[in-house]
Formats: sequence, structure tokens, C-alpha cells
Amino acid sequence: MSPQGTAEHYKALVDMGSNGIRFSISDLSPTSARVMPTVYQDRCGISLYDAQHHAGERIPIPQLAIDETVAALLRFKRITEDFQVPTSRVQVVATEATRTALNSDAFREHIENTTGWKVEMLAKEDEGRIGAMGVASSFGSIKGLVLDLGGGSIQMTWMISEAGKVNTRPKGAVSFPYGAAALTMRLGEVGIEGHASLRKEMSANFETALQDLGVPDTLVKDAEAEGGLTLYLSGGGFRGWGYILMSLHSITPYPIPIINGFRVPKSSFEPNLEKYFSDPDSTFRISARRASQVPAIAFLINALTQSVPSISYIYFAQGGIREGLLFSSLPPSIQSQHPLTAVTQSHAPPSSACLLHILTKTIPQSRNPATATDPPAALTSHVMLASTTNLLYAHESFPKDIRAAAALRSTTTGLLGNAHGLSHMDRALLALILCERWGGEISPTDEQFLSKSQELVGPRPGWWAKYIGRAAGGIGDLFPAGVLRYGGKDLVGIMASWGAETKKGREEETLDIVIEVKIDGMEDVVNDYRRGMEKVGKKKNWVGGWGLKVRANSGGRKKREY
Repeated sequence: MSPQGTAEHYKALVDMGSNGIRFSISDLSPTSARVMPTVYQDRCGISLYDAQHHAGERIPIPQLAIDETVAALLRFKRITEDFQVPTSRVQVVATEATRTALNSDAFREHIENTTGWKVEMLAKEDEGRIGAMGVASSFGSIKGLVLDLGGGSIQMTWMISEAGKVNTRPKGAVSFPYGAAALTMRLGEVGIEGHASLRKEMSANFETALQDLGVPDTLVKDAEAEGGLTLYLSGGGFRGWGYILMSLHSITPYPIPIINGFRVPKSSFEPNLEKYFSDPDSTFRISARRASQVPAIAFLINALTQSVPSISYIYFAQGGIREGLLFSSLPPSIQSQHPLTAVTQSHAPPSSACLLHILTKTIPQSRNPATATDPPAALTSHVMLASTTNLLYAHESFPKDIRAAAALRSTTTGLLGNAHGLSHMDRALLALILCERWGGEISPTDEQFLSKSQELVGPRPGWWAKYIGRAAGGIGDLFPAGVLRYGGKDLVGIMASWGAETKKGREEETLDIVIEVKIDGMEDVVNDYRRGMEKVGKKKNWVGGWGLKVRANSGGRKKREY
């Protein structure tokens, strides 16, 4: 997905954090604003927190650090001019390290005098609220606790976010002075002998905060039903920990090297990993500075998990101050969009609504109560099927040899690689569907990626993704231009249902599908469609030993009304 807007929709942001200064230009054109496409992004490794500490003493921000900050800002100013970003759409914000600096006023005044940009100070409560909105932007929906780890502090709040409606603690997030840099320094000050008392202090503060947060009863009840609260973690320190967990994942190599949407159970999240992870700075996306903070982050997580009574899963989010500011600026109509449909809409074929209707008919009705063979809700949701339809022809122009492979990689390093707000499950499922849409034939270089993606989603979802992909491929063959004329969706009659057959004295469940097309000269295409659907039901094409036999019938050539 490439930014398609003009400079009038660009928004330039400078986030002056404790651990570094982040620069970005985003395209907020209405058609793609929900996923906030990045036009330019950079980071300057100036730690305003470290700069204020020398020999155990707190000092004003040194002149060298001020000069380096101003130089970086002036460079970014030239870049915003090159991109023709309107001056009114440039925003510079600063957080704790600048807010608490002994020479904060003079520092900010000097920046304004030399760059012409006024530095907005975020209050502690605003920092937590905006960070939480950044996390909200990172997922289609959220229900749980949100924690944002900066260099100087960590913010905690609860959140329920659905279809753009974000509910969180009215008083704002609770802040603690346990940021990655601050805690690293404090651990060094107290020494090994002081670790126990520090951990006790942190755990007590976290427990008190949980009581003060006023977590809604609905969230508590959901947690009880689902085996614990879900945590959503943001901030560089937590993301670094997420990359370490990704490198140690049971699925190796892990197929989606994107931190946003990465999920682990509590059992994988809890620390002591530093004991047997001897070289974190060699891990993908872990800088030497971040590696030096791993023990402090592990210490923090240990205290946190002792304080939160029950945790089920932990999600890692890319969203922070930058994403929170951008997301907060969007109108409710855009905030309410699901990231997956928002990012695929620009690729939609002309008759997408009719094609979606047909695709929906290829999936049998889920039963009530659901059975172990029903398709997972994540695959049959409107979001997933609409996104599949939107991308039905996205790889048509590719050489036939690589269409399936390009589709397989499209959600990680292809069309949707830079889309913000997608979960790993959504990325993997859509990739598997699109790969099969183009026949599923890939070269040996992509076979491992396919296998690991199937392992990530599991056998049943993996097979259903293949089935839906094959069904979508048949629809694409019937209407190669993505256009339905002369009757629209009534040209095609498809009905999928559950069936059964007796084999060796045992009844086995089947998936039965009838395909009828009321267009002359399409018999060969329909027969290919039927054979393709039956092929996906062959045991050799099952995923992880799971699948269903598919019985397909083209229904002859009789004309009938649908």
C-alpha cells in the first residue's frame, strides 16, 4: 500500500521522548487515513533522559544534547519542506524527560527560536491518554489493560475499544516512574541486595493502581470467562521484549516479523529469559541500547505479572504517542473503520458487492451450537470476506509463476506490509486465502513460509482458509474483470451445505457445494471450478491432518431462478 494523497493531507509529527526523538510524516487522506500510511519516518537516538543524569546526579539538559536536538529538528524541517507539508500541519510534542528537565523552559524556548516550532508539553495524564489512543489505533478492537512503557515512566489504564468507540479511565492513565531507562538506572543504584525491596515496592504500586483504575465489571466478567485479562503493551521497551519472545517462539522462524499484533500467552511472557538469552543485541530489531535495558524490562514484567491476578494473553502494539495523536485527530467515521477493510478498499473490483455475495454463498451456515468442523468466525466475518473480495484481482498483473507467492507475502512484505492496525492472525489468514486464490502453487523458497503461516493459524483455520481461497479463485475465473453485468449476482447460483457419506461402515461429514452459472459458453470454467473445489477436499491437501471431503456439483446446464 503506497500513500496516494497529496501534501494537504500530510501530517508531520515530532515525538521528543525520553529514549529518543521520533520524526514522521503521515498521509491522512480520507480513503486510507484509518491505517495512517507513513510517508517518511526516522528516529534520532538522543536520550534526553540519560543526558540529564551524570555521576548519580540530576543535571540540566547539557548544551551538547540541546545542539544535537536542534540540529535534528532543523534537518527534519527541511524534509517537511521537501514534502511540502503545510506549516500548520507540523506538530512537536514532548513527554516526561522534557517536562521534568531542570531547564525545560529554556530548552523549549531555544527550540522555538531556532526552528520556529513551538514544543507542546504533554501533561502526565495526557501522555497516558494519547498513548492509549495509539494502542487503540493498533487493533480492530480492544478489551483489557493497556500499558505504555517509555524511557522515564510507564502508564497504565483499561480500555474497551470497538468500531472506533474508545472507552477508557476518565481520569486518565496511572503513571509510574519505572520507564526502561529510569528503571535501568535505579537497579544499578540499589544493587542486587536492593532488588527484593524494589520489586515489593513496584508490585504494591501496581496492585494499588489496579484498584484505583476502576476496571469496569463487564471487563472483569469477560476476563473471568476467558481465563484472565488481556494486556496490550506499547512503547519501545515492551516492543523490544516482544522481539525477543518472537525470536524464541515455538514456531521458528516466526513468519510475521512485525511487532504490532504479535500475541503470546502469559506462560511465554513471564521473564527470567535474560538468564538464558545471552546475546539480545543480536536479535532482529534490538539495538545495543535496548539490549542493555532487557534486565530492567524483565524485572518490570516480573513485578507486573505478580500484581495482575490473572492474565490470559499479551498483545504487542506499535501504537504510541505518534499514532495516538494521529488517531485522535481522525473523525469518528474513520476511526470506526476496521483497519483490514480500510486498507484493502482501494483495490476493490467494480462489482465487489456482488462478488462478496457470491463468495459468502460458498461457505455453509455455521451450526448452533457450533461444532468442531464449522469454519472459524475469524474467516467468515464480513471483514475477512470483504477484504478477500477487495484483493481478488490485486495480483492479476504479476507473472503467473509468482502470483500465489506474491499473494502469500502480500500481508507481510507486500501490498499490506505497512498497514497499521492488523493482527497477526488477520495477516496470516488473509495471506493463506489469497495464496490459494491463485492456485497455491509456490516455489520451494516459499514453502517454509507457507508451512509456518499454517502452523501459526492452526490446522482447522488453515484448511478453511485454503477452501475459501479456492472458492474465491473460481469466482475470479468466472469474472476475470471483476464486473458482473446483465443480472449481477443472479448470474451465479451457489449453495454450500453440510452433508455426510458412509465409508467403510462409518459415517463421515462432507461439505457439499452446488455451482450453477447462467452464462452461455462457461461450461469449461464451471467444470474447472468444480474440480478445484473437490481437490481442496482431498486428504493430501488437508492442513496438519485436518480437512473435509468436498463434494461439488455443477448442477448441469438448466436455467433456473436464484
